[in-house]
Amino acid sequence: MKRVGLKKIDFTKEDTWRIFRIMAEFVEGFETLSRVGRAISFFGSSRLKPKDKYYKIATQTAYLLSKEGYAIITGGGPGLMEAANKGAKKAGGKSIGLNIQIPQEQKPNRYVDLLLEFHYFFCRKVMFLKYGKAFVILPGGYGTLDELFESLNLIQTHRVERFPVVLLGSEYWKGLIDWVKSKVLKKGCISPSDLKIFTIVDKPKEVVSVIKEFYHTPSYK
Repeated sequence: MKRVGLKKIDFTKEDTWRIFRIMAEFVEGFETLSRVGRAISFFGSSRLKPKDKYYKIATQTAYLLSKEGYAIITGGGPGLMEAANKGAKKAGGKSIGLNIQIPQEQKPNRYVDLLLEFHYFFCRKVMFLKYGKAFVILPGGYGTLDELFESLNLIQTHRVERFPVVLLGSEYWKGLIDWVKSKVLKKGCISPSDLKIFTIVDKPKEVVSVIKEFYHTPSYK
């Protein structure tokens, strides 16, 4: 019989110890975010600067949704995440950042009022999904695409109840969607109805309208 308690073990380097860290991230996330009320999760590139047109679009979209009573949840970093937090703060709404600890050391942007730090991407992703009434997907890279396709897959497979997935910026997303239609759909890897899981728009007011229409609330004026 192996008695591991008789020798000193650095549990922080053991797989079993990681379970407690994972649990801690879930518990803290659930306890904190369960109190914020209705929220929208924003995704987009950390690399786009304030002069980029999508930075301004993200700011305005978050501003309008905040005025509708939604908290804004982002990854907490720079770029379009910062833009969305900026819009929420400007509107006097709740501005939330779910920061991830990565080697590049993503620093939280200055517009975040409520910050949660995560070591594990999958814990962080659960928080976006569980507490976001909708996903607003702005131009971005691998991380943004990961969030987009995971949300579509979970809705497609009925692992979660359907919610609005709004892609903002048709010129950016057109090539990807054309490929999905011409290759993935044509090959039979998805069904025509799967293309209705998401909506593509270009203007901040259209994002608000899509979300409000989904939840049967009065149209934005």
